[in-house]
Amino acid sequence: MKIKRPIYLDTVNLISIILLPLTFFTFLFNYLKKLSPKVKFKVKTICVGNIYLGGTGKTPLVIKINSILKKKYKTTIIKKNYVDQKDEQKILKKNGNLLCFKNRDIAIKTAENKNFDIAICDDGLQEKKINYDLSIACFNSTHTIGNGFLIPAGPLRESLFEIRNYDAVFLNGEKKNIKFQNKIKKINKNIKIFYANYKPTNLKSFNLKKNYLIFCGLGNPEEFEKTLIKYKFKIKEKKFFPDHYNFSNKDINEIKSLAKEKRLEIVTSEKDYLRLDNSKKKNIKFIKVDLKISNQEKFESFLNKNL
Repeated sequence: MKIKRPIYLDTVNLISIILLPLTFFTFLFNYLKKLSPKVKFKVKTICVGNIYLGGTGKTPLVIKINSILKKKYKTTIIKKNYVDQKDEQKILKKNGNLLCFKNRDIAIKTAENKNFDIAICDDGLQEKKINYDLSIACFNSTHTIGNGFLIPAGPLRESLFEIRNYDAVFLNGEKKNIKFQNKIKKINKNIKIFYANYKPTNLKSFNLKKNYLIFCGLGNPEEFEKTLIKYKFKIKEKKFFPDHYNFSNKDINEIKSLAKEKRLEIVTSEKDYLRLDNSKKKNIKFIKVDLKISNQEKFESFLNKNL
C-alpha cells in the first residue's frame, strides 16, 4: 500500500485551479498575523521552520543545531504541543532539553526564566509576533514549493516571497537544485543557502545481504526510501502512510504477515518506531539518521556570527 501525494500539490491542474480562490483566506490569515505587535525575548531565539507543508527536514536540523551549539551554550528546544506530533517530541527529548507548551511565546519565556542561552524552535516561522534572532526555512530539494500555490490549492503555508524576511535556507535531500537556489537568491540576495542530506548512523545493525520491507508515516516518504537505496538496502516491498500516522494493530499485523510470507526484514524510521507501542515493536528495526550538512564549518560560522 502506498499513500500517494495529491498530484495537485506539485502541479498546476484543474483541481488546483478550482481551489485557487480559497487561497485568499490563507493570504488574509497570514496578513492579519503580521499586524500583531512583535515580541522580543532576552534569550536568543532560532526558528527552524518551513513554508512547504511537511517533509522538509526541519526536526533533524533542529537536532543538529542543538548538537552544535550545546558545546558552548546552554540550549533548549521549543516545540508547540500538538497531540498528533508526540513522535517528534520523543525524538527531540532524546536529543536535548525540550520545552513543550501550547504557546511558543510561553515556552520561550520559560526558557528565559530557566536561564537558557539559546532557544531553538522546531517550527514557528508563521508565528509573526515572535521576533526571532535567526530564522531558517527548510525545503526538500526535490519538491521545493510544489505548484507554488498557497493552501488549499497548493502546499505552501505562506508565499515564497516571505524568505525576504529570513536569514537562511536549507535544501534537504539527495538532489542538488541550482535552479531553485537561483530563484531564492533573486528574492533575497543576502540569504545564506545550505545543503544537507541524511546519513544512517546504525548501519552495522543491518544485514544488507537480506531483502527488506520498509514502512513509514513521514511527510516525505520518498526521501526515506532514497536514503535506504543509497546505502544499498534491497527494498522488495514498501508501505507508506500519512505523516504522524498512528499505526493500528491491523496495520502492523499486515506488515509482519507480508514480511513473513516473502521472507523480508522490516525497517522503519526512528520517528515511526517511537510511535509504536512496545507490543508492536517485535521484529521491527529502525534506521537512525544524522543530518549531514555540506560545509558544516561554514554553517557553524554563520550561527556564531548571528548569535
